[in-house]
Amino acid sequence: MNTAQLYEIYLQHPLIATDTRKILPNSLFFALRGANFNANLFAQEALAKGAAYVVVDDPAVVASERYLLVEHVLVALQQLANHHRRQLKIPFLAITGTNGKTTTKELVLAVLRKKFNTLATVGNLNNHIGVPLTLLSLTGAHEVAVVEMGANHIGDIRELCDIAEPNYGLITNIGQAHLEGFGSFEGVIRTKSELFDHLRQKNGVPIINARNEMLTNMGRRFANAHYYGLPGSTANAELLATDPYISYRDEEGNCHQTQLLGAYNFDNILAALCVGRIFGVPDALAHEAVAEYAPTNNRSQVMRGASNTLIADAYNANPSSMRAALESFARMPALHKVAILGDMFELGTYGPARHREVLDLVASLGINQALVCGQAFCAARNEADPMQFFATKEELAAWLVAHPPNNAYVLVKGSRGMGLESLLPGLLGE
Repeated sequence: MNTAQLYEIYLQHPLIATDTRKILPNSLFFALRGANFNANLFAQEALAKGAAYVVVDDPAVVASERYLLVEHVLVALQQLANHHRRQLKIPFLAITGTNGKTTTKELVLAVLRKKFNTLATVGNLNNHIGVPLTLLSLTGAHEVAVVEMGANHIGDIRELCDIAEPNYGLITNIGQAHLEGFGSFEGVIRTKSELFDHLRQKNGVPIINARNEMLTNMGRRFANAHYYGLPGSTANAELLATDPYISYRDEEGNCHQTQLLGAYNFDNILAALCVGRIFGVPDALAHEAVAEYAPTNNRSQVMRGASNTLIADAYNANPSSMRAALESFARMPALHKVAILGDMFELGTYGPARHREVLDLVASLGINQALVCGQAFCAARNEADPMQFFATKEELAAWLVAHPPNNAYVLVKGSRGMGLESLLPGLLGE
C-alpha cells in the first residue's frame, strides 16, 4: 500500500495508535518494530480492541483486508505524516535546543493560543515517532503548529525537518548534552544547526536569541531573521528579579510576575514573546499568557510542602542545564539550601570531566548542603569535596529518612534515568 492509498484510509480514521494499551475506537494501529519488540505480533489484539485497521510490514500476519501491508511501518508513518503536513497551509514552527525547548514550546503555545487554534507537541514526543504522531493529530481547524524536535545523534534534526517541513524555526541554545551520541560538542552544534540549514533551503524564518553569540553567528546567513533579547530586536524585556520567580519589565515599562524560576528561563520567556510579536498576538495577551503558565512534570517546578520548598528539576540533566540550575539556586534568597544531584547520562568519555566540573561548581557556590548520588559522581569525587556521596538512589533515600531537611529550599536535579522524582514526597513532608 502506498502513501496516497493509506492517506485516504487515514482521512476516514484519523486517530493513530502505536500501543495496544491505548487503542482508540476506529483508530489506525501502526505496528512498529523496536530493538526489543515487534508490534506486528499484536496486530490481531489491536483489531480486537477496536482499531479499524492495522498497518503491518510482516506478510505472515496478514489475515484480512483490515491488515494494511507496507514495506516498513515506521517509514510509512513518517511519509503519511509528511503527506498530511503538505495538505495544511498553516505556519509550522519547529523548536529545538539543548535546554529549555519543552518549556519554550509550552510558553509559545500559551502565547499563540491567545489568538490562534494552535496545536503543539504533547509532552516530549519530539523524536522520529513523536513528530509524525504530532503532525497526524492536526486537523483542518488548527491555525498554527508548534513542533518540538529532540536529537541524540547527528542527522536527527535533519530527518525531523524532512518530515515536518517547518517554515519557522527557533533554537533555544546549544550546550553539552548527549555527547555520547553526538561524539563531541561540535557534533551538537552541527546537529542543532540542521534546523537553520533546512530554513535556508526553504526560505524559512529563523527566530534567534540576540544575546547568544553562537546563534547570532548562524543568523548572519539570513536576511529575514527575527531576533529577541536586545533593544531594537523584535521582542525585548528587562529581567527584574528571580526571588524565586521571574519578574520582568516590558518595553512599555509595565512589570509582570511569572510562575517560572531561574534566570535561565528568562530567555525562554523572551522567545515566546518574540513568537507572539511575529504572529500578531497583542502584547497584553502575550504577557498574560506568560504570567498564567505554570511548569509541571518536574521541569523547574516549585513544590511547597509541610517541611520544605522544592525546586523539582529531575526530568533531565546535562552539564549546561546543571550549571544553570545550580547558579540560579545559589542566588535564591533562602536561609538554608540543599542541593540533591544525580548523575548526568549519555556523556560518554566526557562524563568524568563533566561530573568533576559540577562538583567543583557546587563547592564554589556556598550552598549549605549538597547530597550527590550516582556512580559517575562518586567516581569523580575528591577527598576534599564537602558534599556527601551516595552510590545509589536507594542509599540516598535511606539517609534522607534518617536526616530529613527541614525548613529548607531543596533543588532536586538529575538525569531522567536516576529517577530522583521518587524522593519528592518524602522531601515535601508528605
